Amino acid sequence: MTLPDLDYGLIGIYLLIAGAVAIVLEAGLAAWWSVRIARRSKALNEKLLSERANLEADVARLRMTLDEMKVLWEPYSSLFRWLQHPLVIALMQSLARRVAVR
Repeated sequence: MTLPDLDYGLIGIYLLIAGAVAIVLEAGLAAWWSVRIARRSKALNEKLLSERANLEADVARLRMTLDEMKVLWEPYSSLFRWLQHPLVIALMQSLARRVAVR
């Protein structure tokens, strides 16, 4: 039994064409994915800029509130300094122990 005469040169050409088609398909798919990724990254960047602006506005509001709080608590600053004195703290602890014993 003998194999029919095959033209091996045609097999190589067919494989070359199939490989070229596969490469073109993969390049098209890669280009399509790249375009999708670029669109998503652009949308994400716009959203990120919007969120950053909101965050900066919130930080500015917080700083204004903290400045306002400092101004409002300024009359009590001497009282707070006095309450942080070690003798006053010891006195408060002593009173707390006496109350707890009763």
